[in-house]
This record gives sequence, structure tokens and C-alpha cells, in this order.
Amino acid sequence: MSVLFGIVGRSGQGKTTLIEALLPRFRALGLKVNVVKHSHHVLEFEPPRKDSARFRTAGAAEVLIASPTGYAIVRELHGEPEPTLAELLGRLAPADLTLVEGYSRADMPRLEVVRSNSGLEVLYPGDSRIIAIASNVPVDTTLRCLPLDDPASIVAFICDLLGLQIRAAHRGELS
Repeated sequence: MSVLFGIVGRSGQGKTTLIEALLPRFRALGLKVNVVKHSHHVLEFEPPRKDSARFRTAGAAEVLIASPTGYAIVRELHGEPEPTLAELLGRLAPADLTLVEGYSRADMPRLEVVRSNSGLEVLYPGDSRIIAIASNVPVDTTLRCLPLDDPASIVAFICDLLGLQIRAAHRGELS
């Protein structure tokens, strides 16, 4: 199993945007990174008339959609409990790192995204697993603060914190 690292923050703070900015930088360092995102919304992968949606509506437990460029497995829960993070991680391919957005009760180090214009209450005072803040404004905390607009420094922080082994051919790319 890969090392887990959480990206948290209130809705609209830019968690997904940050992860999107981090991924190509991890890849440039030769690291394979998976992402798990929890959603509170009903998932819609294809319009209702498409084949895979029709199979799910007809009662398929799982539908695997494959093409030359990728594949996806969609499982309808049909009243079953939502899988745990551990169960979902067990379905992922091996990776050096798995970034997790959501799953606030899971035990892993986390970085909180805090934007200046939000006016929302921050999470870090109530969550000891938050070890750093990424923000576009100064934050009054003793936690490590990283510039939100500098994803390279956030990648360097995560790699250093987790002891991720950067592929030899990419060692100079963090600086």
C-alpha cells in the first residue's frame, strides 16, 4: 500500500485545484500518485441512456468500462454500506503516494487549504492530524505555512515529510 496524505479544507477552498497542480510535479519526479476523493453527491459518470448507465439501472453490481485509453469500475451500492477508505485503497494499483481529499476521520497527516476570501472557519484547531497549511494569506498558527500559489514547495514538503524516494533521474527537479 502507498503512503497516504490528506488534503483538507472547507468547501470552495481549492483542494481539488491544488491536487491538480501537485500531480504533474509528482509525476515529473518519477513518483506514481493515486488520488481518492470522497463526495457527498450522487455520482454520475455517463448520461442515463449510455450503455454502462443502462447496465447499472438494470441491476448490475459492478460495471467495468474499458477503452484503449483507460478503464473505470462503477459499483452500485444498492443499500450496502459505503466502503471504507481501506477497502477502496485495496482496489487501487500500487503507487508511491495516495492523496486523499475527504475522509476526515481517517488517520493520516493532512494539509489544510485556506483561502483569503472564504470567511469560513478553519479546520486545523480541531484536527491534530493537520500538520501544515497552504494559503494565499498569512495564517495565525504555529503550523508550517506554505504558499498556495507555489505547488513545487508543497510537493517538496510532502516528499520530505513522508520520505518519498524520488527517482534518481529526477533528484534535481525539486529545487
